[in-house]
Amino acid sequence: MRLVISLFFLLFLVSCKNSKSDPDVSRIKVDLVTTRFEKDLFSLDTNMLSSKLDPLLSKYPSFGENFLTTILNTDPGWTGDTAAVYIKGFISAYRKIYDSSQLIFSDFSTYEKQIERSVQYLKYYFPEYKAPQKIITYIGPLDGFGDILDENAFIIGLHHHLGKGFTLYKSMYVNETYPEYISNRFDPSYIPVNCMKNVVNDMFPEKTSDKSLVVQMVEKGKRLFVLQKLLPETDEHKLIGYSEKQLKESYERERIIWDLFVQNNFLQTTDNNVIKNYIGESPKTMELGESSPGNIGSFSGWQIVKKYMQKYPDHNLQQLMKTDAETIFQEAKYKP
Repeated sequence: MRLVISLFFLLFLVSCKNSKSDPDVSRIKVDLVTTRFEKDLFSLDTNMLSSKLDPLLSKYPSFGENFLTTILNTDPGWTGDTAAVYIKGFISAYRKIYDSSQLIFSDFSTYEKQIERSVQYLKYYFPEYKAPQKIITYIGPLDGFGDILDENAFIIGLHHHLGKGFTLYKSMYVNETYPEYISNRFDPSYIPVNCMKNVVNDMFPEKTSDKSLVVQMVEKGKRLFVLQKLLPETDEHKLIGYSEKQLKESYERERIIWDLFVQNNFLQTTDNNVIKNYIGESPKTMELGESSPGNIGSFSGWQIVKKYMQKYPDHNLQQLMKTDAETIFQEAKYKP
């Protein structure tokens, strides 16, 4: 009993320490305005769609046209009547998807507050970055785009946040684009994660051509480290896209994972046929078993970056991102 109490107290102290290490961003002003494009679209009188589309597009001057041409793949050369028939067909086919989304997102304020909180951290760490000032929600094709970042808005595809158990996510036509290990993340809780991932990718576009595996691992790790700072209250497993069990087991097998790269002399390889097995989306890591997660190189890269930042606690996130990945690897001296 004494051991249990001691462990609980230790965890409590660690928890308190972690929360205190996060900066106080409460005074940083953020005003996000949320508009519900899907509500406006699905409330249109489809019998008068030709005359109703222009007012809708004028309300969403940037997103509206992109929704039609990029998300719905309408042809700009179509006549107004042809486009209206096509859009009417989409509204009819996706009415049930829309209805499902409104049951979950009738009130979007919870997610708006989460995104606002993340933007406060964003402004704290990267004050020069021009953060979006709007949130636009929409419904699009299930096998198409999801969450998008444009010049001034977080664009949230609610059709990709209906919960991993949503029946249509298991359908063949969705699985061809989004297999189950990806659609398992189609949950409301991933909305702020995806928003901040898009921001990180916008600030720091990856240039991985001809880079070694370890450099790509560390680059992924740098971005995960930044993401965690922007979302300090979010569970780690969601940042990397693992299940809670997968992340727990990855920490338990951290040494085995690292040995996979070291013993096979993979770290300095530039062979893309090798690299693709360990970086990016995949259902599993073959060598680690059926239940292992993919993208295991990013997990190890994240741990390398954590080790490096423990050695250099005075480095800010901008310094981290400017530091060469090979330098981080060499100086971290990561040995789980």
